[in-house]
Amino acid sequence: MSYSKEHFREAAEIISKLDPAHCEKAVKLLAAVRARGGRLFILGVGGSAANASHAVNDFRTLAGLESYAPTDNVAELTARTNDDGWISVFAEWLKGSRLNEKDAVLVLSVGGGSLEKNVSPNLVSALELAKERGSAILGIVGRDGGYTGLVADVAIVIPTVNPENVTPHAEAFQAVVWHLWISHPSLKVAETKWESIK
Repeated sequence: MSYSKEHFREAAEIISKLDPAHCEKAVKLLAAVRARGGRLFILGVGGSAANASHAVNDFRTLAGLESYAPTDNVAELTARTNDDGWISVFAEWLKGSRLNEKDAVLVLSVGGGSLEKNVSPNLVSALELAKERGSAILGIVGRDGGYTGLVADVAIVIPTVNPENVTPHAEAFQAVVWHLWISHPSLKVAETKWESIK
């Protein structure tokens, strides 16, 4: 079997294992955040940071949900990293944004953060702050979900079907899941360009 065929087979298996009920629960939570005038803060590192930028655009323009990603402000991100350290960079950014109980934090991550493994500890610090402030927590994560999977109100854990391809599938399916959310009738408020052209 070619690698391409195997990759697509793995993707199809992942789709078959995802639970639509978890996505429905996430949409309901996001709609509630919007209804109460809350904001959505999307956190990601590496490829997930790029996905966070894309998702911010979609949530703002298509779902009418005020959204931000700290990684979009490279000056503040690097200043905070330089001055205070990587572990606190997201938490301090959220403090500066006055994170509160109306808001939600969405983590896009392959591992979900782990202090024990020293992987994305900045996500763990941010989520500890979110719990302290009473903010809703969502995640689209891979592997076992890490810390995000443990504390999120809704965590979509992308199933591992091939241990050699955890990262590419986890990052690819972040986009699949959030595009499902923003196109859901309960959340979508604006037409996408190509669907609006007759």
